[in-house]
Amino acid sequence: MLASTSWDKTIHLYDVQTGELLNTFSGHTDWVMSVAFSPDGNTIASGSKDSTVRLWDVLTGELLRTFSRHTNVVSSVAFNPDGNTIVSGSHDGLINLWDTQTGELLNTVEHTDWIMSVAFNPDGKTIASGSKDSTVHLWDTQIDIVQQISEVHTSWVTSVSFSPDGRTLASGSRDGTLLLWEIKPIVTQPK
Repeated sequence: MLASTSWDKTIHLYDVQTGELLNTFSGHTDWVMSVAFSPDGNTIASGSKDSTVRLWDVLTGELLRTFSRHTNVVSSVAFNPDGNTIVSGSHDGLINLWDTQTGELLNTVEHTDWIMSVAFNPDGKTIASGSKDSTVHLWDTQIDIVQQISEVHTSWVTSVSFSPDGRTLASGSRDGTLLLWEIKPIVTQPK
């Protein structure tokens, strides 16, 4: 299946073999900017210009939950590998972690500018973010440390994605570059 976002405030679900439209999810009140399938394929998370993250049942199209703590466009959403947590990045400069079962806001990290893209490392412990301020950050969710890894891009970082083994991060920018980063564990210094 393929899910697509739209300016018409909907999400369309297609059969990739036939191109057939399987379902349309309605409920957002403004453009849908990002979608992500849960690892088991049973739910879809969506982020919208209406400042919400929504969780949908893939088979029925039923809205399961709305997460509404952002104050600006939600530009990117992603599931962690076990599907129990969603990360959302927003133009409000916040990265939020949500519990998919309870809807609870688990944690928030503040960035210096709009968040354009977020991604979970396959280890489930690290989140990458790309921002309008041209930087890439890593957030270790286990020890709550944020580390900037890039000031190389000269324009907005619009996409971040981890390799399947989690050891490489790709970042794409409006400056026309695609960079690959070797990911090493974040090391804390004793106090």
